[in-house]
Amino acid sequence: PVCLSEVLMNTRLETSDLRWTNYPGDDPHWDEVSGLDDESNSVRTYEICTPDSPSSFWLRTRWVPRRSATTLYVEIRFSMMDCSRLNRRHCRETFNLYYYQSERDEATPTHPAWMENPYVKVATVAADHLSGFDKRSNIKLLRLEQLRKAGLYLAFQSQGACMALLSVRVFHRKCPPLRRAFASFPETVPHSLVEQARGVCVENAATLPGEQSRPPSMLCGEDGQWVGQPTSSCACRPGYEPQDADVGCGACPSGQFKVGSGPGGCEPCPANSNTPVPGSAYCPCHPRYYRDGSDPAHAACTRPPSAPRSIVSQLNDTSVTLEWSEPLDRGGRTDLTYRVVCSGSSGSCSPCDDSVLYQPAQRGLTSGRVVVWGLSPHTTYTFTIQAHNGVSPVSQSEPASVSVNVTTSRDLPPAVLGLRRTAASETSLSLEWNVPFVQNQQPILDYQLRYSSKVNDPEQWRYVSSKSSSVVLTGLQRALQYQVQVRARSQAGYGSFSPVTTLNTLPDGTTLSVCSPVCLRRMKDSDTNDNTGHYQMGQTMKVYIDPFTYEDPNEAVREFAKEIEASFVKIEEVIGAGEFGEVCRGRLRVPGRKENYVAIKTLKGGYTEKQRRDFLSEASIMGQFQHPNIIHLEGVITTSCPVMILTEFMENGALDSFLRVNDGQFTTIQLVGMLRGIAAGMKYLSDMSFVHRDLAARNILVNSNLVCKVSDFGLSRFLTESSSDPTYTSSLGGKIPIRWTAPEAIAYRKFTSASDVWSYGIVMWEVMSYGERPYWDMSNQDVINAIEQDYRLPPPPDCPTSLHALMLDCWQKERANRPRFSDVVASLDRLIRNPASLKVTHPEGPSPSQPLLDRRVPPPLSACGSVSEWLLAIKMERYQQNFLQAGFTSLDVVSHLNTEDLLRVGVTLAGHQKKILSSIQTLRIHKAPPSLLY
Repeated sequence: PVCLSEVLMNTRLETSDLRWTNYPGDDPHWDEVSGLDDESNSVRTYEICTPDSPSSFWLRTRWVPRRSATTLYVEIRFSMMDCSRLNRRHCRETFNLYYYQSERDEATPTHPAWMENPYVKVATVAADHLSGFDKRSNIKLLRLEQLRKAGLYLAFQSQGACMALLSVRVFHRKCPPLRRAFASFPETVPHSLVEQARGVCVENAATLPGEQSRPPSMLCGEDGQWVGQPTSSCACRPGYEPQDADVGCGACPSGQFKVGSGPGGCEPCPANSNTPVPGSAYCPCHPRYYRDGSDPAHAACTRPPSAPRSIVSQLNDTSVTLEWSEPLDRGGRTDLTYRVVCSGSSGSCSPCDDSVLYQPAQRGLTSGRVVVWGLSPHTTYTFTIQAHNGVSPVSQSEPASVSVNVTTSRDLPPAVLGLRRTAASETSLSLEWNVPFVQNQQPILDYQLRYSSKVNDPEQWRYVSSKSSSVVLTGLQRALQYQVQVRARSQAGYGSFSPVTTLNTLPDGTTLSVCSPVCLRRMKDSDTNDNTGHYQMGQTMKVYIDPFTYEDPNEAVREFAKEIEASFVKIEEVIGAGEFGEVCRGRLRVPGRKENYVAIKTLKGGYTEKQRRDFLSEASIMGQFQHPNIIHLEGVITTSCPVMILTEFMENGALDSFLRVNDGQFTTIQLVGMLRGIAAGMKYLSDMSFVHRDLAARNILVNSNLVCKVSDFGLSRFLTESSSDPTYTSSLGGKIPIRWTAPEAIAYRKFTSASDVWSYGIVMWEVMSYGERPYWDMSNQDVINAIEQDYRLPPPPDCPTSLHALMLDCWQKERANRPRFSDVVASLDRLIRNPASLKVTHPEGPSPSQPLLDRRVPPPLSACGSVSEWLLAIKMERYQQNFLQAGFTSLDVVSHLNTEDLLRVGVTLAGHQKKILSSIQTLRIHKAPPSLLY
């Protein structure tokens, strides 16, 4: 194998004095002389012969730069006298080799000190051949490893030897340039540490798509040999094929092509295509031949079909059956389809109106037959049958076609007018219309109504028949716009459809009856025995409108959010990051109003129209709410960049982090007051038929007066993954925050106000535990399994029994058994009016009904090995230094502390005192004699 080396020093090539340094210098024993090497070349050598002295005599080279190598080789050629010939007591047949590293040439006759430390010993060198001063020499090759500094000195130490240094060569090895696996590696200096050499793809090669974009690499061994095979994802680019095994890539010749990167070879151009240019990735089609956008590059080029043949029409009153034969030339393709084009009465080229229907369809026909009905009487129609295949749109030429004229004769019913909604619910619409006036015509037999979703698929019509002038549409989607038309049928056939009427279904839990144009009110509890939330005539009740039901989302923004001039807003600092951009704090100063702080969500640049719509949808939602416990929308900025949403500024931020920072600093009444505000906000949303879907403490904001407000309506329509909170993918798709979500919403995506009540119970637990993570370190799947087995979260420390009972009510498995938010508000009001009820708490220790969950409750003092471990376990590690400085260094001493002791230590917060004393009390119970426990 070929390897390269680079010489750093070679005394055989020196023509002048070497001028190396002797020690001791006052009486040097190493003599520099001129001599002849094995090939009779003149060289400079050093000789020494001190067999009578055991002293050390040193010889040091000049400074040798290391360059980039970390491993150097030293080749020493020397001769050595046989001590048996000299018969001297201190004669030796070895010498020592040392080296000393330095960043620059800094050695002096006295520095570094002439001893093994700081010098590093390489080896004791012994001769293989002993002789007199003849030409028979020894050659030794020694290796210096893990060199780090810029250069080094070599030092030779003789202690009684009689020898001659004939030459010294210092060099390092290099791996030669290499081309392999379509990668090129340069000449490389090996390193003592395992390090891959970096290469590049050879000309006309590149990294395969989908691979990690890392350059090729290969190991250069310390001996200057390449080791193993390279790590390379290089491959010949499209239009190039491998040459010389895996070394290079050559261009495909004219008339051939290669589509993708990789090891494959070039192929001849497919039919009806060619390429005159070498190195082609595809072959262009011949004139008047094409490929469809979905055709692969190796597919033959094709052309549009010829015209259909032999069209025949059969008229039946106001319907006609058309049949034809397929074209003589299909264009070389199998995806042949037909389209029927209908033109109006004689002399008119205008298309037929949408009252004309086609069976099975007007376009995309795969057979040569179609039935057309709904034609007007006494009218001449022209029907043109067009033949299409996959390349017809690409050809940009008129499709080949054949036409036929048809004239109808009978009178049809007039158009239906007055289509309107009489009642509505989440999934149904009740409709009626005016009976058309028929004079001297055949009577109306029945009606046909068609409808489609205006948002999802407006062209996908569904049809319903009715004998009367009314119908009920069922199986519809919640809060969605539908477009509806109706037409009458007589013996002559169908008349034309009525104009399009757009109608809405209602949000969850609402029903609408339109008896007359009056206002609606929600039924009181005494008016109904169910929770469906029906409406009756009377007092006005505002209902939430989903902005996604608007055909133009900007219309929803204009209706529900106020536009603010950008000059009124001053951004002061960035306080966070949102899904679409930064969240900032700023000031809003509208002329005539007091300046106030606002939170500003910005939409980062480069957004798509969908991202802009999704970003502003939250403003369209918030703008519909006006309640002291719902975050208030100030307005939006949409006419300049960046697009912004402005809300009131909440000084204390998110509730969960606020509670964790202020752990133990609030009274129970204060915490219940926070919960009451959240419940009041959710009652307002529930009354508006709005389902939040992501109620959690992280989505509750707190102002400087400790008022809690519901925010973050991003999951009101779409469920998205949160970077800060684990989610679980349900069987029906989408991301759901498992720890806060009701079981029916996880399993069936059934989101209602009742599922929001379940989430509110989790928020109660978060608040009473000062921001503890629900279900601790359990996995999402463990949480789901535990809930299915009827396990529920145990009460947090010092949680009033009445509050935990309310939590358990919210976590009822059957959603119909959960309280409504109006019930929750009423319950919390009763507790606030009767503070004594909040003093009853659960007994200490785990509940026997909660074995799965209670094992995750922080351990008692008895379960810890030290005071520090105990404080860490109960999350009171902030007092660790206080305890140690006060001398409370053992668990036995700690077990006897009382409230006064804690005050002296510096634990002044009542909540923290309770938590510490509760853990200490558990230890006392465990340590007590059995007789004291009964």
